[in-house]
Amino acid sequence: MTELTDFQKYEFRRSLEEVSGLSGRGTELISLYIPPTRQISDVAGYLKNEYSQSSNIKSASTRKNVQAAISSILSRLKGFRQPPENGLVFFVGHRSIGADQTSMVQYVLEPPEPVQTFVYRCDSSFYIDPLHDMLEKKDRYGLIVIDRGEATVGLLNGKRIVTVKNLQSLVPSKHGRGGQSARRFERLIELAAHEYYKKVADIVNESFLEDKELKGLLIGGPGPTKDYFVKSEYLHHELQQKVVDIFDTGYTDEYGLKELVEKARDTLRGLDLMREKDLIQRLFEEIRMTDGGLAVYGEEQVKHALMIGAVDTLLVSEDLRKKKISLSCPSCGSVKELLVSEPPEEVKCDECEETMKAQDSVDLVKELHELAQANSTTVEFISSESEEGGLLVKAFGGLAGILRFRVS
Repeated sequence: MTELTDFQKYEFRRSLEEVSGLSGRGTELISLYIPPTRQISDVAGYLKNEYSQSSNIKSASTRKNVQAAISSILSRLKGFRQPPENGLVFFVGHRSIGADQTSMVQYVLEPPEPVQTFVYRCDSSFYIDPLHDMLEKKDRYGLIVIDRGEATVGLLNGKRIVTVKNLQSLVPSKHGRGGQSARRFERLIELAAHEYYKKVADIVNESFLEDKELKGLLIGGPGPTKDYFVKSEYLHHELQQKVVDIFDTGYTDEYGLKELVEKARDTLRGLDLMREKDLIQRLFEEIRMTDGGLAVYGEEQVKHALMIGAVDTLLVSEDLRKKKISLSCPSCGSVKELLVSEPPEEVKCDECEETMKAQDSVDLVKELHELAQANSTTVEFISSESEEGGLLVKAFGGLAGILRFRVS
């Protein structure tokens, strides 16, 4: 499975937002999910049958719109010999635009994860629920819950917890003997515990040492064993450096893994936010410098700096939704460009007061991303969950840059 880039996730998220805001007059919006294993010919056959069945729809306008949507999908399917790696999702139909009028909309998306099941749904809104979870971060973390009696090793992949191995220790419990026997048994117990810790570490090393996508290790348990296990450095030194934090849990079985993940939620969320905070704080430090520092903000200023290759890191808010719309007047030929969050219903010409027509529309983030790619600029998408991320939106319109060199 090919993982989407941050920009592809941005585009996918933006498309979902557009789709979720659409509604039909009746059941005129078709959602079609095609798994990568489904033959295109089978899907075409299914749709042809649905087209035939739709002739029974009583409303003439609904029947006409549903059949038009099915025909549109069949036409688009001809461009595919087989589904892409993760399958295909179609959102096609007639959305309501008021005054009992409709207009056709068509979205063809390649999802960030494989489509699991074939779905055909005709409704007054598009069915997008299966796609929301696909946009969640799929960071991988190793999980260890341990005490002297038991240990369980697992993997957190996104929201999914997978148990790798459960190990019973067989370490003898404390005893009541005294004298030299007590010391001898104590040594035997500690030796058994040492071998047990080594076995647990071997399982962890074997499971995670070669995992290049592993972000870190989370360790938990009900007593001091977890701390001793980490401080005694039983793990390979590369994994030892990836220990994120240690948490108190009541269990050391599969339930303990779930408990560990729940305890670590705030910590994991904080790691992503901390990286974003560092970027925004660096921007503010540059802005506060008396000479203006290596910072740039404002759409035109950022765009100019990108074009001349001066931007090292472009900071874009995940909430930035702006389009550059080109308008022309059919009467006098005047042209105008607008940067808007929502397309205006009507724009009057400054020269002759005629209603202008939209000729072209370009997503601002897409335009800037292409400029960034052409000049080897790193693009960082910043969430607005942190105070710093919110400031990027409020103070700079969701767009700023850290420069390689100063721009006059």
